[in-house]
Amino acid sequence: MINGRTRSSGPPIDLIAMVVATGERPPGSTVLGPEQEKVLARTRRAASVAEVAAELDLAVGVVRVILGDLRDMELIVIRPPAPAATFTGDHILKDVINGLRAL
Repeated sequence: MINGRTRSSGPPIDLIAMVVATGERPPGSTVLGPEQEKVLARTRRAASVAEVAAELDLAVGVVRVILGDLRDMELIVIRPPAPAATFTGDHILKDVINGLRAL
């Protein structure tokens, strides 16, 4: 399935990264294996790496390697997870509360 590899080429793929297929395959593209076809079909709608693994009943490590291969073939796009919001401090909450009280 992944030829004994435990990692894909390129940057690591986060478990909550969003994955989506790019569209049609270019003519003369590489023949894909059955698992690669399943992953590619599932990513026609955007999904996280964890969702793809769970829905296809494949190990996350296997899915990451397959996604790396598909990314190398430019058949999918992997978007990193959105950064977590940062909390700027208590003063903002106090300003909001004071503003609500003023209403």
